Amino acid sequence: MTSIPQFGVPEPGRAYPDRPVAFGVGVRDGLVALVRVEPADGPVRIDLPGGGIDPGESAEVAVAREFVEESGLEVAASFLLTRADHYFVNGAAEAYNTRGLFFAVDVLAERPERKIEDDHTLFWRTPAEALTLLSRDSHAWALACWLRRG
Repeated sequence: MTSIPQFGVPEPGRAYPDRPVAFGVGVRDGLVALVRVEPADGPVRIDLPGGGIDPGESAEVAVAREFVEESGLEVAASFLLTRADHYFVNGAAEAYNTRGLFFAVDVLAERPERKIEDDHTLFWRTPAEALTLLSRDSHAWALACWLRRG
């Protein structure tokens, strides 16, 4: 059995309940889709599009839903790239150990009218640039796994 990498450093004495999440690596014209997240109550970060898996929802459905909500891009999960866990504190100071599934996704269409998360802004970068910009090591790990599949 392959071990799942754990990223982040938990703050002593703080609880980090498990939170299942799904993120995607979407590419168009050789560029990777990224989102700039600017929460009103926290620091700016750069992420792969994706987020929490709702109860009863598959990871594949979650990544497609989160992708369009955050970026306005309609996608479909192609295959599972990797798994990675990450101790994470969001803008609202809620702590989680995100239990991440990271997918390669096919970008199907642009649907800006379906984007509902105003604090997320889609932008595109080369894979090398994206690696240096991603705020979370688990996201950089997933992109590195995608690159190695080459």
